[in-house]
Amino acid sequence: MFKTTIAAAAAAVAFAPAAALAGPYVNVETNAGWIGDDYIGATTDLHIGYEGALGDSGASYYVQGGPAIVAVDGADTETEFSGKAGLGIPVSDAVGVYGEVSFLTADDSDDLGVGGKLGVKYSF
Repeated sequence: MFKTTIAAAAAAVAFAPAAALAGPYVNVETNAGWIGDDYIGATTDLHIGYEGALGDSGASYYVQGGPAIVAVDGADTETEFSGKAGLGIPVSDAVGVYGEVSFLTADDSDDLGVGGKLGVKYSF
């Protein structure tokens, strides 16, 4: 259950359409959680990815994946596998829409923790 929550929290990290440069990258990201002042845990993704433009439309995409270090407060640290894929599409000079899907494996389970998000970004 908590791993699914961490996967959803990881998916909640803000994504904005990327620049029109294509190529590989490394992304190290930690997502931590608290309830009030009680630390719950953190997941650190160590991802390798690729991003690029989709034609001349200004749309962009990315895919990334790799190990995820899951450190729940009071429990042993585990290493899982996680990944993300996203798409950004400009609607106008000031408005863009974006979406992302993400997953996180879980020990002792064939189920994946899966997250998703959609958003609109207005620049002024």
